[in-house]
Amino acid sequence: MNEKSREPRSQRRRDVPGGLWLHCPGCSKMIYKNLMVERGNVCPECSFHFPISCQERIELLCDPETFVEELKDLSPADPLEFVAKRSYRERLESAQKNTGLRDACVVGRAEIGEVPVVVGVSDSNFLMGSMGSVVGEKIARSIELAREESRPFIFISGSGGGARMDEGMFSLMQMAKTSVAIQRLHEAGGLFVSILTNPTMGGAMASFAALGDVIIAEPKALIGFAGPNVIKQTIKADLPKGFQSSEFNLEHGFLDLIVDRQELRGTLIRILAYFCQEA
Repeated sequence: MNEKSREPRSQRRRDVPGGLWLHCPGCSKMIYKNLMVERGNVCPECSFHFPISCQERIELLCDPETFVEELKDLSPADPLEFVAKRSYRERLESAQKNTGLRDACVVGRAEIGEVPVVVGVSDSNFLMGSMGSVVGEKIARSIELAREESRPFIFISGSGGGARMDEGMFSLMQMAKTSVAIQRLHEAGGLFVSILTNPTMGGAMASFAALGDVIIAEPKALIGFAGPNVIKQTIKADLPKGFQSSEFNLEHGFLDLIVDRQELRGTLIRILAYFCQEA
């Protein structure tokens, strides 16, 4: 080819469409985006599970066109008029604009494998999926709905922010409220499947998320109460390798299963078929 007819290298690079490749933090390789999306946003090289939205999780797990959202009009308040670097109200408005959600949790009725369920999902893109008064209220009411209608309750946790301290005690009391709701579900003979994703920490892990009849986690998820850096600084000692990972928790008896995202729907269908079969 005639060198004069070739486009400059910089021009050729600019002609390549952007957004086709993603950097995987798990293996540090560049991954073709469409291939990763086909795999449920899981890296085809190392199986790193990328974060996904609550809408994507619902589509992944529920039977098509069966999910009906409940309590979607509940919106968080700012009872303390809390201000740090930014006001709580400003942070809420920014999160609502970026995610299209009113708060960090979506709940509703659905079917999984043709079994009627109540399902809830927290979204870590909304203030780290932290639990404030609206999130706690949605979870508690959805648990009550599952109990009243004798449906299994399935919740997918992805809360790295714990209890939302911008709301003070209004946030902390949600831990007790959701735990009591789970206890009432258990007393009625209901089934609760808790699915833990990366990260599930703080107030969620110290309350309802740890109370499942069956507790499932995605691979390599960070699961615990306080973060590893906080614990390390407090005890002034090194932590075991893989501390607070899904694999560490499974080894120490805290989890029942670790399930790859692509296999999660099939696993749920089998669990529901076993627990919900007619006597």
